[in-house]
Amino acid sequence: MIKFEHTSVMNIENAVRGARNPMNSWDRMDSTYDAEGNFVLGPNDLALAKKLVRAGSDHRKFIRQIFVSVDITAPIYWWKEYDTYKVATVANSTSTMHKIHAKSFELSDFSVDHMTDSSREMFELYIAFMETKRKKFVETKDKAYWYDIIQMLPESYNQMRTCTFNYETASNIFRARKNHKLAEWHEMCDWIKSLPYAAELITAEEEEGENKQ
Repeated sequence: MIKFEHTSVMNIENAVRGARNPMNSWDRMDSTYDAEGNFVLGPNDLALAKKLVRAGSDHRKFIRQIFVSVDITAPIYWWKEYDTYKVATVANSTSTMHKIHAKSFELSDFSVDHMTDSSREMFELYIAFMETKRKKFVETKDKAYWYDIIQMLPESYNQMRTCTFNYETASNIFRARKNHKLAEWHEMCDWIKSLPYAAELITAEEEEGENKQ
């Protein structure tokens, strides 16, 4: 299970203007804002952006200045893989250290969407046992029960993080993870493809290579 909420894409206008700095071609900028306040690339700016993206990472520096912020809820086993992307990313997470005991454990707190029926039945018993430990800690404040919770917490536990990264990082993620075994990565790649101008700025190089095969 993975969920994307509160997506914001920022700084496209400034990034595109900066892309014109090497040739002092600012007079050719033809992008505008629509009635909803969205930045819309004009034909000239879009053609330049696509040209720079196709030219490779040394030339598409401007996409590193397009920023994405999003709240991602995903299981710990997925976050362990996401954490390989330490460059150009920032994340603030909900705290298992401080708030793990603040609410009852429920099946919806865990990613169980790919479990077999028999495994889910056993897992529900496990959650019920963890809930007894949580209640004991709330009642007694005995740290031993808190450690029980922390050390028993399954990797399927869902954690929410507010993440920030740029379009270059999104492109790296898409290229590296689009054929991954985990369904969550496929869902993230689909979300990346939904970002403004993703086809032109993020996935273009990868999808163009696929079309040539």
